[in-house]
Amino acid sequence: MANSDPVNQPDRRHFLKLAGTAAALTAKSYARVLGANDRIRLAQLGCGGRGGGHIHMVHLAAKQTPVEVVAVCDIWSVARERRAKQVTDLFGTQPAVFKYSEEMLARPDIDGVMIATGDFQHAKLCIDVVQAGKDCYVEKPFANVLEEAKSARKVVKASKQVVQMGTQHRSQPYPLAVRDIIRSGRIGDVAHITQEWSTNEPRWRYIPRSDDGKHPTLLKEEDTDWKRWLLGKPYRPFDPHVYLEFRLYRDYSSGIFDQWLSHGSDLVHLWTDETHPVSAVATGGVLTWKDGRENPDNATVSLVYPKGFLYTYTTSFSNSYRSHGRIYGRDGTIENFGGEGASLFMVTREGGRHEVDPESMMGPVYKAVPGMGPEIDKAEIIKLPDAPAPNSMGPSDDDVAHLMNWLNAMRSRNEPNATVDHGFSHAIVCIMAAQSYWSGKKLYWNQATEEIVDTAV
Repeated sequence: MANSDPVNQPDRRHFLKLAGTAAALTAKSYARVLGANDRIRLAQLGCGGRGGGHIHMVHLAAKQTPVEVVAVCDIWSVARERRAKQVTDLFGTQPAVFKYSEEMLARPDIDGVMIATGDFQHAKLCIDVVQAGKDCYVEKPFANVLEEAKSARKVVKASKQVVQMGTQHRSQPYPLAVRDIIRSGRIGDVAHITQEWSTNEPRWRYIPRSDDGKHPTLLKEEDTDWKRWLLGKPYRPFDPHVYLEFRLYRDYSSGIFDQWLSHGSDLVHLWTDETHPVSAVATGGVLTWKDGRENPDNATVSLVYPKGFLYTYTTSFSNSYRSHGRIYGRDGTIENFGGEGASLFMVTREGGRHEVDPESMMGPVYKAVPGMGPEIDKAEIIKLPDAPAPNSMGPSDDDVAHLMNWLNAMRSRNEPNATVDHGFSHAIVCIMAAQSYWSGKKLYWNQATEEIVDTAV
């Protein structure tokens, strides 16, 4: 997958050397200018479930603009063959199939690469793609190691490549409408944003464990390259659980933080025009699914932002009751019904300064489920004339709007909706949350030095 020898793994010095070459990018930084009718040729790097979603999105986009998938790459034979078949089924063409990404990236006829690999591989592979002169769509989290986030950002910003983060809500109409409402001052200064996105399942545990430690799986060591997959992480014996369920293991992912807080914090940054928190403190544990996972199945993180508001994020894998989010302003409230990506938002004056305290009869007193609240607060569901009707589910992860934004940016050479700076911002939050969780400390962000520190700045 990475730009390294398939047997000898890249060490940290090799990675930093790669990052340090950013300023030297010249002729390869942009190969050709795409006209409006030129067919964009994409490659898929990482052929798991999300890779399948990428190919599906490209197929949807092909109904709006000339685009196709011409290559797939994965070190696991079963995965790359599955995605090659998907491309053939959807596009009627046979893509080139690669085990190692450096072979694929050497092809001059590939315009862009979509990355859907393990969380810990995103930043390193983004560097490889950009240094090969390809545009890049990279899934979130952008990075879960701070130095890797900095190095990848440096390489991207020194290039001419169009790089889109996979935080697709930046291209969806309802989150953008919420941003505009907040900017208008309708709910006053934001004081607190909270999100509770939950499910009731052993999330990311795909392979049943047996008492003797043996586990049947389609994945066999001889069908992949285990050392290559580790991509510089400390060596450990082959384990299909770690390979396929990497989100449960702290060396490769922070789980809830990398997967869901990345989206949650990116929405907060979109709505408030913030780029980084002041502080973060996280807690939680493995409370329900005691199945050998290392990352928590219940977690909460609280962050304070420079503009003076609190952001709290919570996920439980033990109960799925009414996931929601709320934006508390001094003059009103915006409530989101549903989990990550839900498009059903209500805006109301309720909670504003005219309602000091319900217990002192200065606010509404409910004797039944409140619904839209009292009429005086003028609550309304946010609806947009040119968008689908809102609901508590929202668009699919395969919503084509974000991909189309990237493809259009590839043609125009303009910045996409979710830039590398946006990716760096959500990475800061996820990394601080994970480090706070594992250390038990409240941590702070030093914006001047771009470092995570133990004392307030």
